[in-house]
This record gives sequence, structure tokens and C-alpha cells, in this order.
Amino acid sequence: MTLRIAYCSPVNPAPSGISDYSEELLPYLAQYAEITLFIEEGLRPTNPQLIKHLTIKPIRQLERLARRGVFDAIVYHIGNSPAHAGIWRVAQRLPGVIVLHDFVLHHFMLWYAANVQRDVQKYVTMMRTRYGAEGEHIAQLMIRSRFSEAAFAFPCNEEVLAAARAVIGHSHYLLQRVATLRPDLPCGYVPMGVPLPSLIDRNEARLRLGLPLDRPLLASFGHINAWKRIEPTLRAVAELRREGFDVHCVLVGSVSPNYDLKRVIERLGLQAVVTVTGYVSRTQFEDYVAATDVCLNLRYPTAGETSASLLRLLGAGKPTLVSAVDAFCELPSDVVAHVDVDASETDLIVAYCRRLLTDPALATALGQRARQYVATEHTLDGAAQAMMQFLAQVYGWPSPQRIRSAPLWDPTQVVEPKPVQSLSLPAQSGLSPSLLVQSLAQAIAEIGLTEDDTIVLHSVATRIAELEGGPVRTQR
Repeated sequence: MTLRIAYCSPVNPAPSGISDYSEELLPYLAQYAEITLFIEEGLRPTNPQLIKHLTIKPIRQLERLARRGVFDAIVYHIGNSPAHAGIWRVAQRLPGVIVLHDFVLHHFMLWYAANVQRDVQKYVTMMRTRYGAEGEHIAQLMIRSRFSEAAFAFPCNEEVLAAARAVIGHSHYLLQRVATLRPDLPCGYVPMGVPLPSLIDRNEARLRLGLPLDRPLLASFGHINAWKRIEPTLRAVAELRREGFDVHCVLVGSVSPNYDLKRVIERLGLQAVVTVTGYVSRTQFEDYVAATDVCLNLRYPTAGETSASLLRLLGAGKPTLVSAVDAFCELPSDVVAHVDVDASETDLIVAYCRRLLTDPALATALGQRARQYVATEHTLDGAAQAMMQFLAQVYGWPSPQRIRSAPLWDPTQVVEPKPVQSLSLPAQSGLSPSLLVQSLAQAIAEIGLTEDDTIVLHSVATRIAELEGGPVRTQR
């Protein structure tokens, strides 16, 4: 019997890291089953391999087809991003196995209430009902543009877990937290698979990027916001320079409009030694990774996610510092350097960087162990096998067998999508945005949902303007 799976996920150009995740996993998953890919209405995939090899349908058709018994399993990918709105709308009516990419869905649920339900008070009511007076207090702060890291303590995932037939997670940390809320819910660990990247020569990458060959280089990768521990990182850079290290720091990624990065850099006097790249293509990203001596992938608080970008750094054989919190604590201590997020944070960053920069053999060994770890524990083949085995348990299948001897395509052959043009907020006749627009925009941007916040902000502002019944009002 050939298994038939309905696979519901963002794909490129939808601005979500889960788009890349699915496009890499699908050719391996299709070795075991016939896959129908369900995507948002109107989304046109930019990866030609998806169009060539898979049946692709709009998510609105899933419910009708599923009721007719077309599929043996339904898999929904849910994460803390507006790219999952259509998936969540259907998942509430049609139970399936949910791949939960973030334990904390607070910011998505805020966005969903304002942008899909068109009633932000539904979010406030949910926070009060689920979490009592404290939850309502945080909700009122959020919609008044007083965004706080306290929001991460209110996951707002209860409705998602209630709708799930089972949950797949990419860390034991996430699954343990799910079990505290729903001990009756079947849960399965599936390692996040990533392609093992080709090794790029450090000096060749630096020449392409116009970087000096001899200067020590530290780099942080991904969307830049208040939770990426940028200030402790830059304080460490300043200290290393005081110790005589001619270090340069590159921040690779877009910058949240609500994080005053320029002010932080100026306050520490690092204008000459910090480069902020903004969004870069996949090819440039890989060159910056290759050019870097020590990578930093720090984050606190977290949404309970497993970071594919971190696994790509490790797969590239780079010595990497991570925050010693949540799912990151599951990484072996001989694969990454764990940095506590207490008062010792900056000192630990300095100490690790000092040791790695002065002991190239140690840095090389740590990078080699990191690459070997990804090559054995986070393969795409292993991820596909584990997912199929768990689906077999949930749906009562025999042990899945391969129907194809090789993946449908090679996911390492990346087709760079055309950059999405930035969108400005709707014309407002010179008036300032309302408190609601500001608060939703800030909440969305601060979680680091996309590499181009303005796409989401434009959508939020448009919906809020509709809710408010005309031009956005001036603050008083």
C-alpha cells in the first residue's frame, strides 16, 4: 500500500525559516509516501523542484479532500509566524499531527486575532481566560506598545495542543513542556534535518566579501533584535579590543525597527569595527559563515525553538557559542560553547573568544566535532525516517517502507528567490500610527519573524486601519 500524506507548510517565498526546512525535508519524506503539499491561497512556490515533483494544492481544499478519505495522514507545520495563518485556520477544524516549531505562539496568536479574526480583544480575552489577571495585564501592556520579554512566559499554545491529534517536536525540551500541558497527547521526537554544507575556504570567502585575511572575525547570524544578546556580544568585542585583539564583528541579518542597534554600537564606541550587513542571499550567508573565526548564536528569552540556522553553522564546522537555555542545552558540551545568561554572560563570551582565537587547534577541533555531530544526528534521511515512524504509530500503519530508492531531488541545489520588495506603511496623511498599530508591529518585529518585517507590518497596518474604520488616528 502506498501511503498518502497531506503536508501543510509554508514554502518560499513565504517569509519563514520553515519554508527552507520543508523544501529540504520533502524530497526525503517522499521516499516513503506520496506527498500532496498544501500551501496558502495565492502563494506561488519559487522552488521549481516542488512544482516538478509534487502535487500542490491551496490549503482551502484540504478539508474537502480529507473528508473523502484521500489521505492516510495530515501533517501541519505550526510556528510563531503569520506564514502559518491558513494552516492554523484549517487545523482547528480538521485534526492532524502538528509539527510544533515553537512552544511559545504568543506573538502569532496576537497577530492572528488582529489580522485574521479582526478583533484584538479576542487575544485579550484569551490571555485573561488562560492566565488570569496576570495574563490580562501582559495583554494590555502588549496592545499599548509596552512589549516585554514577560510575554514569552505565556505560550498561548493551548488551543493548538487541543486541536492536535499528536505533536512532533525537534527537541526533548519542547516535548517535555508539551507533556506538562497535555500528558495524554502522543508526542514524538524527530531530529531537525539539515543538508551538510560544503566546506568553503575561509580566505576565498573573505576575498569575495572584501574582508581582511588576517583580522580575527566574530559574527552573529539571523534577524537582529533585543533577544539576540547583541549588547553583551558587543561589550565582549570592546573588552577583547582593550586586551589587544584586533577583532571585527559582523552582524549578518536584518535589524528589527524596534531595536536601536546604531545607538548601542555608538555607545560602546565600536562604529569602526562592527559591520551590519542587512539581509543577505544564501550564497553570501554561506560566505560570511566560512569567513568567520567564531560564530555566536545567542538568544534569550526563546520561544522554545530548535534553530536550523545554528545547525547550519555547526555543519559548516564553525566553533560556535550558544546561550545555555532551553533546547540549546541539549547540544553536547564538546560541540558548542554554552554561555550562561546571568551576570557572567559577557565575561564568558570574552573568555571563550579569547581561548578560541589564541588556540587555533582547539577552535578547529571544536568545529570538526560540530560538523560530525550534524552529519550523524541531524541528517535529512534520519529526520524523514523518524517522522514516518512516528506517523505510523499515530495512524496504526505497519513500519513504513521506501517506495523510492533516492530523494526526489537534491535540496542542496538552492535556487535563490528574488528579493521581496520592501513595503511601506499605508499613506496616513501625515498622522502618527495608532497605539494598536504600534503595539502589534512591535510585537511582530521583536520576535524576529521574517527577514523583512515591513511585509508583515504593512499587512497589520492595513487590517488595523480597516478595523478602525478609516485613517489611522493621531496619538494624544
